[in-house]
Amino acid sequence: MSTTLSVTSDELSSLAIRLGITFQPEVRIDEVDSALLNLLPLTFARSNYILPLSVVDGVVKVAICAPETILKLDELRLLFDMPVEAVLTPSAQLSDLINTVYAGVSGTAMDVLQELQAEDLSTVATEFNNPTDLLDLSDEAPVIRLLNSVLSEAVKERVSDIHIEPYERDLLVRFRIDGILYEKLSPPKIIQDALVSRIKIMAGLNIAEKRLPQDGRIRVRVAGRDVDIRVSIIPTYYGERAVLRLLDKKKGVLSLSDIGLGEHGVSTLERMLTRTSGIILVTGPTGSGKSTTLYASLNRVNSSEKNIITIEDPIEYQIRGIGQIQVNPKIDLTFASGLRSILRQDPDIIMVGEIRDTETAEIAIQASLTGHLVLSTLHTNDAATAVTRLVDMGIEPFMIASSLSAVIAQRLVRVICPHCREEYEPVEKYPGIVLPEKLYRGRGCDACFGLGTLGRTAIYEIMPVDQELCSMIIRRSHAGEIKEYAVAHGMKTLRDDGMARAAAGITTIEEVLRVTQDDYADVPL
Repeated sequence: MSTTLSVTSDELSSLAIRLGITFQPEVRIDEVDSALLNLLPLTFARSNYILPLSVVDGVVKVAICAPETILKLDELRLLFDMPVEAVLTPSAQLSDLINTVYAGVSGTAMDVLQELQAEDLSTVATEFNNPTDLLDLSDEAPVIRLLNSVLSEAVKERVSDIHIEPYERDLLVRFRIDGILYEKLSPPKIIQDALVSRIKIMAGLNIAEKRLPQDGRIRVRVAGRDVDIRVSIIPTYYGERAVLRLLDKKKGVLSLSDIGLGEHGVSTLERMLTRTSGIILVTGPTGSGKSTTLYASLNRVNSSEKNIITIEDPIEYQIRGIGQIQVNPKIDLTFASGLRSILRQDPDIIMVGEIRDTETAEIAIQASLTGHLVLSTLHTNDAATAVTRLVDMGIEPFMIASSLSAVIAQRLVRVICPHCREEYEPVEKYPGIVLPEKLYRGRGCDACFGLGTLGRTAIYEIMPVDQELCSMIIRRSHAGEIKEYAVAHGMKTLRDDGMARAAAGITTIEEVLRVTQDDYADVPL
């Protein structure tokens, strides 16, 4: 089979003519009859690159990608008990479609939950084989199948975090989708310990330790996609609580133009990234996409001519050509100690995952003053507050003024689903806000699981540090004064950027107000 998986569409078309079958360059998901999938095991479909599509006039239409698969059609005739007709389609497209459609018909977490029996719980502590695709594990113990189903559904529904929360009489599983938590299911309390133990086994944690917090990592395959899962388990009054953060490796590192900066923002940041020294800070709360912006920036400047080294906690994406260090407090490998070691590696560009303390801030500033471009993040509400945050950490204002090149503040907003987006005339009144004549919202459809939103994008404010701002920093000007000056000289605030996205139909006015409320407490939501 492997010799035929890399042929071109033209070659497949010629091959189809020779075989006397139809060449179909693209198979849509809506062509697949899910009833046929229940008759054909996933392992058979995946190993033979065969996907049943539909029944037309008593004939089963199946998609294949190689001539030797035709030998399997006799088996399919017996399986379906009706004639079979094959169409030839590209292998890459067929493989992705097989994973997608079978993920859609595999047992849901609720289906598995209904099958749980108390006597089956003891079988949960079995070894987990990382390379195995979770869709293949349909015959495992009920608790294992429940967790597999939860993970499979989470990947399908674009979930970023899974929360497993114990309470006095029940257990709650919640999904975070596009930044918002939704209740998914409530398993019986009796499976709590078994479910958490299963997670610990997969993450390589100590299943006997229930009194201390534990952190681990799981790597699984779901529907053919590699997914990294960061696991955090903490003891609570009613038992251990687990949070699983999912990172889909298939998405990869985005470019600057893909993260929502816009043309002006991209050109401004690219200009900053051409500098050979200075600090560029990305600010915002946890979960605002700061790491994504840093990775996009690194991807933009990465070249064989530059030595780029990072220290991160954790390393979310591996980038070829960049040296990446994982923080490990157990062996005293902190941001500060790691940064000192990086400076002895002759770097051109340094990325520090987060400035958490005065020591790290001081070393980062010294690095920028000695001819290194430093990228890092800071937890502040807006760009101007980053300056006062550094001063509060004990950094001298003249050091900040000498090293700071730009501050980028950002938030993530949910994107209106393009499949169900509709216009409406706003009737809500918001003090101090001029609304456009028309706004947009999502009705909710199958594509967005009824939420009306599909994915997220970032809104930004970018504050370059010019000569006058340097003078204001040295004079210890208040953050409000710094922001006022930056806005007067062309900086678009987070609220302004968000309003422009709402007017363009990218997000909703409510979403913009939700994520910028910290800066505008006078506006009711």
